[in-house]
Formats: sequence, structure tokens, C-alpha cells
Amino acid sequence: MTSHQNTQTMKPATAAKKLGVYLEATPAEFQEGVVTRAELNALQADPPAWLRELRRDGPHPRPVVAAKLGVSIAGLHRGGVTEPLTTEQIDALKQERPEWLEREQAVQADVRKEAARVKKLHAERAERAERD
Repeated sequence: MTSHQNTQTMKPATAAKKLGVYLEATPAEFQEGVVTRAELNALQADPPAWLRELRRDGPHPRPVVAAKLGVSIAGLHRGGVTEPLTTEQIDALKQERPEWLEREQAVQADVRKEAARVKKLHAERAERAERD
């Protein structure tokens, strides 16, 4: 009895998201086709020049922009950033330090502190429950 391996494919938008790149900036052949799991793994393991360039210079999708600026995606929106940004634009924002960016970075820092506090609290409760 032979086992048949189905080739898992994904839409270009899903592959772009997994690669951390802005779909509209990828080559046309990437946007128009489907991507197999093997192709995705190959792109991650040995990225072609276009992928290295996109990751380095952008334009970057919102999750990447938010991570590079240290804010949430909602914080980007509140700050008026609705379009993909290049690395150069992100660096300029970091240098300019607009009020919205400082405010959103402070909010994000508070969120991280609270998440760490809650995680510690849950760990302490689980430890007490194990002892009881």
C-alpha cells in the first residue's frame, strides 16, 4: 500500500504574511501563483535577492512596521500610519519621535509589563495549586 502525499499550497497573500513581506511589492510571478509548503521553506532557508531586498528596505507590512517601531498595529492606526512604510521611513520616524509614537511606545511598554505580571501571577497560582 502506497501513501499519497498531498502537496500543501497556500495563496500568495498567506505566503507573503509568513515571509513578513508586503504582497504588492513582491514580483508578479509570486503574486499570481500558488506557493507550496516546500517552496515557502526554500524561500525561508535561502531567500532570493528580491526577498532579501524587501526584508531589508521594504515597503514593510503593518505587523513589521509596528514591530520595528515598538508599537501595536492599532497604535499605528491611531498615529495615522495606514500605508506600508520603507525602512528609511521607519528610521525617519524613529529620529523624529513624534508625540503619537512616544505615546504608543509607552502604551506598548505598559501592555508588556502587565502581561509579564499576569504570567507571573498565573505561575505562582499554579505552583501553589501543585503544593496543595
